[in-house]
Amino acid sequence: MKKLFFKILFISFLQSFFVSEAQISQLFRNKDRQERREEQDSYPYSYGFFLNMNNFDYKIVLNPKYGIYNKQNLVQSKTTYSFGAGLIGKMRLNDYFDLRLEPSLQFVDRELTFDTQNNSNALVLTDADKIRKVKSTYLDVPVMLEFHVDRWYNSRPYVAGGFNYLMNLQSNSTSADDNQQGIFRTTTHNFGWSAEMGIQFYFSRFKLTPGFRGTFFFNNELVSDNASTPPYWAAAMNTVQTRAFMFVLKFE
Repeated sequence: MKKLFFKILFISFLQSFFVSEAQISQLFRNKDRQERREEQDSYPYSYGFFLNMNNFDYKIVLNPKYGIYNKQNLVQSKTTYSFGAGLIGKMRLNDYFDLRLEPSLQFVDRELTFDTQNNSNALVLTDADKIRKVKSTYLDVPVMLEFHVDRWYNSRPYVAGGFNYLMNLQSNSTSADDNQQGIFRTTTHNFGWSAEMGIQFYFSRFKLTPGFRGTFFFNNELVSDNASTPPYWAAAMNTVQTRAFMFVLKFE
């Protein structure tokens, strides 16, 4: 499934950016250029969709008693690349500002390694005990204010920033089991902020926007282990916060 998505995204990228030599030359030519989709800039509302590749990581603040030993961090986070997709709703404010709502689903895989055997003699850690594979599906709802400059030929750079509500549909926050049973628990409801920059390209039939976005959580996502659980896992960390970087490809 993931390989198929990346293949579709890659083909879309190639088709969008390398449509044809003639189209690219027309997009930026100095002589007799055509301003494409001029009417789209004046629409009070517009819509579209986007695909993205993402890289999610945890920013971890360790507990000095259980998470650090001889000045070495005992908990490590490993990231992987994944994907997401969403919808675009845009409201024009004036010639330079738009308000955007871009709900999406982000599919995330992360891995935490706990080298915390010295914290307690209550349990001997196996290799399976040391690794926690954390799968998350975020319903990401950002509200962003976009600032763009005037068109340069058939392109227009922009920057945007705003706030996110992110619901983790695989948080396990209400599970009675915890890390002792192999369940890493995080919060379901989360809040963060995002910043984005990119360039809008106007073609004859659509507008293509490649961009880069960073999203950073405000809240601590960590749910503590049960009181009877040895301090190998959640107790080794004080805070866990997501930070994400995305390459976004928008079609409007």
